[in-house]
Amino acid sequence: MEVPNLRETKLWINGKWEDTEEVYELKSPYTGDTIAKVAKATPSDVERAIEGAHKAYQNFKKTTAYERAEILYKVVDLIRKRKQEFAEILASEAGKPITAALGELDRTIATYQFSAEAAKQSFGETVPMDAAPGTKGRIGYTKRVPLGVVSAITPFNFPFNLVAHKLGPAFAVGNAVVLKPATQTPLSAIVMAEIFKEAGLPDGALQIVTGSGGELSDTLVTHPLVKKVTFTGSGAVGLKIKEKVGLRKVTLELGSNAAVIVEPSTPIENIISRTVGGAFGFSGQVCISLQRIYVHESIYDQFTESFVKETKKLKVGNPFDPQTDISAMSHPKEVERIKEWIDEAVLQGAKIATGAEFTNRTMTPTVMIDVKPDMKIMCLETFAPIVSIVPYKTLDEAISYVNDSDLGLNAGIYTNVLTDAMKAADELEAGTVVVNDIPTFRVDHMPYGGVKNSGYGREGIKYAIQEMTDLKFITIKTTI
Repeated sequence: MEVPNLRETKLWINGKWEDTEEVYELKSPYTGDTIAKVAKATPSDVERAIEGAHKAYQNFKKTTAYERAEILYKVVDLIRKRKQEFAEILASEAGKPITAALGELDRTIATYQFSAEAAKQSFGETVPMDAAPGTKGRIGYTKRVPLGVVSAITPFNFPFNLVAHKLGPAFAVGNAVVLKPATQTPLSAIVMAEIFKEAGLPDGALQIVTGSGGELSDTLVTHPLVKKVTFTGSGAVGLKIKEKVGLRKVTLELGSNAAVIVEPSTPIENIISRTVGGAFGFSGQVCISLQRIYVHESIYDQFTESFVKETKKLKVGNPFDPQTDISAMSHPKEVERIKEWIDEAVLQGAKIATGAEFTNRTMTPTVMIDVKPDMKIMCLETFAPIVSIVPYKTLDEAISYVNDSDLGLNAGIYTNVLTDAMKAADELEAGTVVVNDIPTFRVDHMPYGGVKNSGYGREGIKYAIQEMTDLKFITIKTTI
């Protein structure tokens, strides 16, 4: 196939690259330089993509589980061969440090591999029809069937792996997908068109439209041929999608202000590096980035001192430098926003333990103390390299602090007391509770999703497949 030009991109519609009348400039988060001119789709382009996906689905759904698995296994092999190249794309368009970018590609490979394996494991069950009176001579069974066209809207922070979480499960069961990547990270999606084409995915089963989510989302969400919407992004946008989606299936993976509790039985020296990494990885631009740390008052001073010391070791710099821990935030406006939040918190009595040094594109990792629950840096999702450390007296108090939020994606607790671990597991209001690790922990086959305003539905390959299929029941009367 024609190799896509990543300096001047096109739409991927019905197995062909298409030009658009308008383009937008894609700028490097770190340097501000223009790195590409990106095709800007119109709602009519999206309509054509959806119609093409629906047509392709009619044949793709008839493929065997083996055939779909083989396509996904080939995707795994092709990504492995181009891992370094794709990591450099990530560093360029997302500003992700190259070491973290390579880590994301490892996870992406795993996600597609899980999807390939899951393609062969979509089991149904038999139903004992004769358990009811008058049903002698009948058998019944269930099977999972694909939905049709899936609209997938993805964020900038994990543009390879979170795309994989949409595409992998969808293709594993025979759906077609119209993908709208984040405006900041279209290049990683565009190269996946090339990958899937080479792997043998039929033309039209994957459509890629780039451009403004605000201009394209209505069509992506409301078109009558769309049977499922899967979205990862902000709560505000997720709510609008939920209001418009109607009776279609929907999965919403939204934001959080992830918290961890550190109990006094915890060996502090063993967790400092891990908690610092959870707070500041990819400049805190992670849905489950560690934002709130509740530490028992008996170890609060020791923990805070050690945490600040470790934070000061982190290097802010060029994403292509292997020594860089933190690079640019996604956009200068995000830097301005979090600076305003910090300034406001300081006026309200909070203190900066370290960090809060800014350029127009970067921010040093920041630790806040003496914070209050109603400060924006505490009650909202910061999506920035900032964490707050708060003392508590009892475990019940700590649990109430964590739960005092409209968000609930992941939460965690460090403790060597089993009963305390089980209490937290039962009482923390989150989609996932992580014991003896940071709430930033995620592997790609586990169920993943939030409660409260953090989302609706679950990702993780097996669980995403359930969300991307319908359960069909068949019953047969053995005699006429």
